[in-house]
Amino acid sequence: NFMSPEGAAKKSGADQEEVEVKMEKTEAEAAFPPTFSVSEIKNKQRRHLMFMKLKQEKRKQKIQLKKKKKKEREALGDKAPPKEVPKTIENQRVYDETTVDPEDEEVRFDEGTDEFSAYFNGLTNPKVLITTSDRPRGRTVKFCEQLATVIPNAHVYYRRGLALKRIIPQCIARNFTYLMVINEDRKVPNGLVLCHLPDGPTAHFKVSSVRLRKEMKRRGKDPTEHFPEVILNNFSTRLGHSIGRLFAALFPQDPQFVGRQVATFHNQRDFIFFRFHRYIFKNEKKVGIQELGPRFTLKLRSLQKGTFDSKFGEYEWVLKRHEMDACRRKFQL
Repeated sequence: NFMSPEGAAKKSGADQEEVEVKMEKTEAEAAFPPTFSVSEIKNKQRRHLMFMKLKQEKRKQKIQLKKKKKKEREALGDKAPPKEVPKTIENQRVYDETTVDPEDEEVRFDEGTDEFSAYFNGLTNPKVLITTSDRPRGRTVKFCEQLATVIPNAHVYYRRGLALKRIIPQCIARNFTYLMVINEDRKVPNGLVLCHLPDGPTAHFKVSSVRLRKEMKRRGKDPTEHFPEVILNNFSTRLGHSIGRLFAALFPQDPQFVGRQVATFHNQRDFIFFRFHRYIFKNEKKVGIQELGPRFTLKLRSLQKGTFDSKFGEYEWVLKRHEMDACRRKFQL
């Protein structure tokens, strides 16, 4: 076939361009293979830069998808499909046979006859003794003093090397209804024993994430002496119900709303988060809250019948980590 010199030149130029494109592609493939991950980049600064770029791209894609879905929902109006509920460990929780309904007659009967019924019927006022392990350090002492400002009618006493079995009869003789012991390890509070007097039960908790008032940002002024309101969240099982009532009985059952103070025990995945707030009504719809402190997290270790007895005490429930924590979606409280 005869081809003019111009046509031959064009063809050779086109072939050269194709070869160059192919070479670029092979180079790009060599540089970024299909299974490329940022962790393969050896240079730390380069790796961090690439990671941040990938993160930004993903975020942009997520925002665009969100906007697109929103437009579709607005266009469809009432015919729009219901919003998807995100999967969380809480809503995928394995059903517990001991889950209780507060309105159940059996539960109401138990509440009317248990150790805490006198508080909720207004026959007894709580009186709490707070003490520590032997020779406490400054942080633990401050934590006890701040707890005493949160719990009305609470008194802080130094331990003086006395055994708990000797302290408990003295507390009962002086009409204390609770004994709270804060244990420490390496100058940090790490445990709490809460003993209800005179007949128990006794709960032992691990304490973590303690933040004193001084360490908190944007905290409010120190709490007043008004009785706070108490909020108990997500104590749904039989054991959780008992622990919730144990905490509720620490506080008087006639809150003084003038003080606008709230103590919250929020149970999430068997961790009990304590927060202490003051609230203010800005208008009919908006409420402002201000954290007063301290804040800490509790994890139940054991629940014992009767008062504290480490040798011969009868335990209602003990945390067995390897058995109970095997399934992430099963909770005890």
